[in-house]
Amino acid sequence: MRVKLKDPSSQRYEVKLPPGVHQRKTADEDVLYSTEYQCDPFGFIIRRKSNGRVIMNTTVAPLLFADQYLQLSTALASPHVSGLGEHYTSLLLDLNWTSLTLWNRDMAPHADANLYGSHPFYIVQEQDGLAHGVFLLNSNAIEVVLQPTPALTWVAIGGILDLYVFLGPDPQSVIRQYLRVIGFPMMPPYWSLGFHLCRWGYTTTITTRRVAQRMRNATFPMDVQWNDLDYANKDRVFTFDPWRFGDLPEMVEEFHKSGMKYILILDPGISSTSPPGTYSPFDDGLKRDVFIKNATGHLLIGKVWPGPTAFPDFTNPETGRWWEDCIRDFHSMVPVDGLWIDMNEPASFVQGSLEGCPDGDLENPPYTPRVVGGKLNSGTLCMSARQKLSTHYNLHNMYGLTEACATHSALVKVRGKRPFVLSRSSFPGIGRFSAVWTGDVRSDWEQLRYSIPAVLRFGLFGVPLVGADVCGFGGNTNEELCVRWMQLGAFYPFMRNHNDKSNAPQEPYVFGQKAQAAMRSALNLRYSLLPFLYTLFHHAHISAATVARPLFMEFPSDDNCRAVDSQFLWGSSLLISPALERGAVELAAYLPSGTWYSLHDGQPFYSKGQYLLLPAPLDTINAHVREGHILPQQEPALTTTASRRNPFFLTVALSAGGWAHGDLFWDDGDTLNTFETGNYCYVIFTAGQAQVVSYPTKLNGALDGLVLGGLHVFGVPSPPLYVVANGEKVRDFTYRSDTKLLTVTDIALPMSEVFTVQWAL
Repeated sequence: MRVKLKDPSSQRYEVKLPPGVHQRKTADEDVLYSTEYQCDPFGFIIRRKSNGRVIMNTTVAPLLFADQYLQLSTALASPHVSGLGEHYTSLLLDLNWTSLTLWNRDMAPHADANLYGSHPFYIVQEQDGLAHGVFLLNSNAIEVVLQPTPALTWVAIGGILDLYVFLGPDPQSVIRQYLRVIGFPMMPPYWSLGFHLCRWGYTTTITTRRVAQRMRNATFPMDVQWNDLDYANKDRVFTFDPWRFGDLPEMVEEFHKSGMKYILILDPGISSTSPPGTYSPFDDGLKRDVFIKNATGHLLIGKVWPGPTAFPDFTNPETGRWWEDCIRDFHSMVPVDGLWIDMNEPASFVQGSLEGCPDGDLENPPYTPRVVGGKLNSGTLCMSARQKLSTHYNLHNMYGLTEACATHSALVKVRGKRPFVLSRSSFPGIGRFSAVWTGDVRSDWEQLRYSIPAVLRFGLFGVPLVGADVCGFGGNTNEELCVRWMQLGAFYPFMRNHNDKSNAPQEPYVFGQKAQAAMRSALNLRYSLLPFLYTLFHHAHISAATVARPLFMEFPSDDNCRAVDSQFLWGSSLLISPALERGAVELAAYLPSGTWYSLHDGQPFYSKGQYLLLPAPLDTINAHVREGHILPQQEPALTTTASRRNPFFLTVALSAGGWAHGDLFWDDGDTLNTFETGNYCYVIFTAGQAQVVSYPTKLNGALDGLVLGGLHVFGVPSPPLYVVANGEKVRDFTYRSDTKLLTVTDIALPMSEVFTVQWAL
């Protein structure tokens, strides 16, 4: 349901999300709500039709609708509310008079602060496993006040009140309905699911090469080497330092020849002080009128790493063309595989501009939500700055989204392959174009713990490709913390180790041999699971399924799952329970009702929906496969270029009745729109009646030459008399009576053909 409140007598700014999202109408018979309306005082009530439950009730407080102050309150159907990012909170929000401000800001994650992204969407867990969501499509500064009644008050200081209410009825349906409005996430390139390594402080190509070589020498899987701003000549983007990075193009080609990829940072601020004719991004941008102006129509100059800078206006179509030209020119010299767009809140080291900002209602509105720095223009541009679509006051929160959209489009045109963009700033819809990371997290145990709800929230916001800086960015890590963070990070959908230049090194190879072995084991486990993870991203792309998933999404009727945010699922079938405390040797993990098998050895746990004490030595991360599911896996290698050629294997977790199912989406991992053009393979796996069968339902040649090399079957009740693969007896199989695990090895069944593996009991 959509409710739009606007002033008919005067035109006000309204958000327009990037085009390309197909809106579907709902048939009348599918409507899950009924409404009541009163005009004086204004208010409306939305009820769930099936049970009469009140979903929204705005009659609890008056509507306020002034030029720079819009306020709407509603009662909540339950106190179990999640969303309203980006903030440093648990997954369930605290309703005890908590105030959350949505105003994008370059600010390291900590409590009670507005952070890099703004997502005015929340989901409410009702009783009976039902859920609903609410989205306020507004890009102005917003304050949300949560009250213990339970109730919620929206305050926006501009625009209109454009509310969407999603009736679900289950949590997964709520997210799908939300993403039908803002757009389904992009399909990432396969290599981007590998391990990424970065540091601010790799000061030369010699240093950068040595890092990648030491990773290889220590046999740590790694797909992507990164550089922070160290590469740039005088910190200016679209340049590289002729002395320290003079052979950058050759280094990138070397990485490519070894099966790796390369990404570097790209800040939006364009240096404005180079001598005319010496820095074409600024000279050309000036000619093409692509930069944000101040209130008097002159260039707005802020200050970032290179000094005085101008800021591109990505709401101007010409800016997108200029940006593409800059990327094309740079790519012709340095063939990067993706771009990391940082500082795009946008961040500036001066308040507003080098010349300050004019007095007025935009810089000093009648009401300012509680923001870091106390003023809207703190750490960013003047609110009165002019962009093509409107003032920066209205557009600030969308800056990162518009830059991500332009960067994604440019990479598509320049490279002709699936783009990879990583953005710090975010707004609804950014998942269509970009991955996101959680910014400058500190190297400590609390931030390790809070990274899980941060990642899970972005999944609810339609950004499945997300992660925190593994081992932490700010401050020195330590060996135990870094091992635990690598283990957790192995299950972030996006896994990158990134470090600040002033800190102790934290590349995996700098630690002791035991720690290295634990980290290597975590990386190899991740790489073995990439076919499964890639298939989850396919489902996210085509049907808005979540990848890293809160337990309440999958088990909405289990009250014990409502608040769990120290564990999470991959899809519906793999439960991750990381160790998050210093010195932990065991941990209490919640296992929803059913049978869960240890991914490591097939040990079954028969849960009635209870917490179990699990061993958690430093070399282990607990992961459990849910009964009734099949995970497609592949032998790991040092890069995905190599691992994609290796034999597959299946992990089959039988239900009590002996059944299981799974699937595999497979393409070349890099070509654009493979699903949309039918250029892919899709295989369904089923298990039942003591056999596993594959059904390739679509083939395009991508699986040709690839084989199934083995299976792990969990929950086989008794030792098999023999095993048969495609009608031929298999010699290499083992059975463990204590864990009921059947392992079949040394087979070579073509993945592109139907195969059957049977065991006789």
